[in-house]
Amino acid sequence: MAAAPVEPAVTTMFPGFKFSPTDIELISYYLKRKMDGLERSVEIIPEVEIYNFEPWDLPDKSIVKSDSEWFFFCARGKKYPHGSQNRRATRMGYWKATGKERNVKSGSEVIGTKRTLVFHIGRAPKGGRTEWIMHEYCMIGVSLMREDKK
Repeated sequence: MAAAPVEPAVTTMFPGFKFSPTDIELISYYLKRKMDGLERSVEIIPEVEIYNFEPWDLPDKSIVKSDSEWFFFCARGKKYPHGSQNRRATRMGYWKATGKERNVKSGSEVIGTKRTLVFHIGRAPKGGRTEWIMHEYCMIGVSLMREDKK
């Protein structure tokens, strides 16, 4: 039996409703379906070029309204055409990776990775740290961004 797509309007109709998927669900359901081209089943999460926006502008781009957490699909851009560094700069600042990339497992199987980033205003290495945090979930070819505000 196929799951019916969630209508975005439903997310704001019911008091107490919270979209709160686990790391495993974000990768094994949402990212997997996005990669498989099943757009209708994941339309609750919009595709946004998040590095074209400052973090405080992103909540308005989210379908699920929240005070502290928003979800987006965004392809990983490369800083240089043949390099391995990711493009994480915005007009006013940059997202800096903190800690190490962690594997996300379903049982004993690694299904993806999770990385935490913090937004800094200004340019590296002298940027000022802010309260904006992003969790980047990756699977081959596609990534999902979840932004949190402390």
